[in-house]
Amino acid sequence: MIMPRGSGQLLLPANPLFIAFTLILALVLDMVPLGRQPAMPDLLAITLVFWNVHQPRRVGVGFAFVFGLFIDVHHGALLGQHALAYSLLSFGAVALHRRLPWFSLPVQAVQVLPLFVLAHLASLLVRLMVGGMAPGWSLMLAPLFEAALWPVASWILLAPQRRPPDPDAHRPL
Repeated sequence: MIMPRGSGQLLLPANPLFIAFTLILALVLDMVPLGRQPAMPDLLAITLVFWNVHQPRRVGVGFAFVFGLFIDVHHGALLGQHALAYSLLSFGAVALHRRLPWFSLPVQAVQVLPLFVLAHLASLLVRLMVGGMAPGWSLMLAPLFEAALWPVASWILLAPQRRPPDPDAHRPL
């Protein structure tokens, strides 16, 4: 197997229970009432993009749509606003899933930044089309914070899959 340049090691398969746990934990953290600010990063979006890139057959557009509906109901937003944004985000992440692991984490953050911008713009356009108010320019800080959190999220979410270093010098892997 050819390993991507950025990883440096083979990873264990992802546990489906861990994937579900991280998605539900991100959903719960997004639902914590911290006073929703427009510039606050969306942890569920970061987690969805991560699992769509690393496990596109297990987490896809359907999961993103359902989690978007949960967020719509919780925030009292127009039903389908976040579902559309998360579905677009998920589709873009699945489209990048073969290319992205070949880059280092800072370059990956730059590569996923347009996805986060697109998701926030889609949500904003839906809000404006139904007569909502624009939250201001601070909304465009959220994709920057989400892209800045990408290396941290990658390090945390890949931690259970990393193999311990094997000191056996006679095996190549």
